Amino acid sequence: MKKRILSVLIGFGLCQSGVWGNGKVESPSVVELRPFSGKEVELEASWIKQREDLDVAYLQSVEADRLLHNFRVTAGLPSLAKPLEGWESPGVGLRGHFTGHYLSALSVLAERYGDGWASQRLEYMVDELYKCQQAHGNGYLSAFPEKDFETLETRFTGVWAPYYTLHKILQGLLDAYVKTGNRKAYGMVEALAGYVEGRMSKLSPERIERMMYTVEANPQNEAGAMNEVLYELYGISGNPKHLALAACFDPAWFLEPLVRNEDILAGLHANTHIVLVNGFARRYEVTGEEKYKKAAMHFWDILRRGHAYVNGTSSGPRPVAVTPTSLTAEHWGEPGHLCNTLTREIAESCVTHNTQKLSAYLFGWTGDPCYADAYMNMFYNGVLPVQSRSTGAYVYHLPLGSPRNKKYLKENDFFCCSGSCIEAFAELNSGIYYHDGSDVYVNLYVPSKLHWASKKVALEQTGGFPLQPVADFTVSVRRPAGFALNLFIPAWAEGTEVHVNGEKQGVPVRPSSFLKLSRRWEDGDRVRVDFRYAFRLQSMPDKENMFAVFYGPMLLAFETRSEVILKGSKDEVLQGLSVVEGEPNRFVLRNGVNEFRLRPLFDVDQESYGVYATIRNY
Repeated sequence: MKKRILSVLIGFGLCQSGVWGNGKVESPSVVELRPFSGKEVELEASWIKQREDLDVAYLQSVEADRLLHNFRVTAGLPSLAKPLEGWESPGVGLRGHFTGHYLSALSVLAERYGDGWASQRLEYMVDELYKCQQAHGNGYLSAFPEKDFETLETRFTGVWAPYYTLHKILQGLLDAYVKTGNRKAYGMVEALAGYVEGRMSKLSPERIERMMYTVEANPQNEAGAMNEVLYELYGISGNPKHLALAACFDPAWFLEPLVRNEDILAGLHANTHIVLVNGFARRYEVTGEEKYKKAAMHFWDILRRGHAYVNGTSSGPRPVAVTPTSLTAEHWGEPGHLCNTLTREIAESCVTHNTQKLSAYLFGWTGDPCYADAYMNMFYNGVLPVQSRSTGAYVYHLPLGSPRNKKYLKENDFFCCSGSCIEAFAELNSGIYYHDGSDVYVNLYVPSKLHWASKKVALEQTGGFPLQPVADFTVSVRRPAGFALNLFIPAWAEGTEVHVNGEKQGVPVRPSSFLKLSRRWEDGDRVRVDFRYAFRLQSMPDKENMFAVFYGPMLLAFETRSEVILKGSKDEVLQGLSVVEGEPNRFVLRNGVNEFRLRPLFDVDQESYGVYATIRNY
């Protein structure tokens, strides 16, 4: 056993100096800015808070014992609960994945709101899952049997992504510990990681490498973000075994080309691989290894430059479609070729949420406004549009062609995007505020309140952004406090004005930058940010006359039941756009003899719509 473990360590180049230790790993100081924790940022009443409320209502409606049913049955324990449906049905290979997402969402809410239904339900589920793990007796915990791993290890196919599901369970339990201090959950994570280590130690490096070779369409051996959660665990435990185990899930065939800044994304299943990049990012944070930083940053550039739509989302048809899904969805295409990819199943929600997460990693390392720009664009135009504003239902895909409709998932589907969305909408308060230990950075304009307890400072943000181009801030301090308030000025925000206590600030306000207000703040000081919205068009990289319409930060959608075809030039299209009088969030485009109405994409619910329009003058 010891010899085989050593061969795994050597085979994956894991004997790095300076990274072993006991207890929590000392961070190699790679993070410049940190987001405030969930318990320090409170959403205030607004339409965004209403989106969180819809998510919470759904989480409350799901019965805990039904989520636990397959775990109990697999562990040989009795269960009288009615089994769940969809991808959580008994016999479906991915069963148990949603429970992991559910634990993570509960952890976020329990951290923010303290004792309450989320905290109580989280504690109940951890306790009951602990009984299941104890019944197995070897650290194993899942809603499917161990034989699924045997199939994966010997055939590399024929079973649906057991490590993908195991990652969700590990992450949910680790979140319960990190966000609420649940020690039992942490012990369960260590036991389950030990189980995985036991399996991997019996495999040769060649067999592990084959398991992680996921270049085919819809790979069944999708491993999820096992590397990311295990690197996070190592950052807490300092146990070198956790670092070595995490590295087993870093495929060299994918990592090394990214380090060299090579675009190898064409044909790959998008969500299988973007989560690996988030794992590379986490490894950089806990070890400081520059190659992993390079891989993550190069990937982000490659994705944005050649594979992303106008709102930062990605995934669609595969260049060589060999499965029904790959014909329309879930894969990356040839770089820079997007105009012919607008099927009804592009922009998978899981991919969107994981892209958002990567942008947050990169912003934290660099403080570069380009990442804040991308995050804001995706927040309003990629994330928020995947939820129904009336029912709270989520979409698997967010189509951007015309005409299109949002196809909402049923409550009992329990698809992958059902799980990622309940997490994303539980943490809408994240990414708003950052700090460097001394100063505050405002990245999003969302009605909220920041409680910076260590500095005895509170910052309340109000206003109707993005529907209204204004954000107001009120500072609360017990005694005058000196710090800088850094306000993000997006790339589109020409002509922004900032006032402090009613006085216009004379410093230049440059788009795609942070405006630094450094002063000794007194209780009740007020800051006002006035943005200037304008229409703009953003074209496809491979077709200048196919474009989407923005108004300030908002991506607009045409209200249409047919393909959007326009006449004239792009300048003439811009001249034909205007705000509907008396309806500040409704817009009109007069184009020749035709008139089109538009609204923000995040406001589209059941209506037929289109995002990309095409000019055809023949």
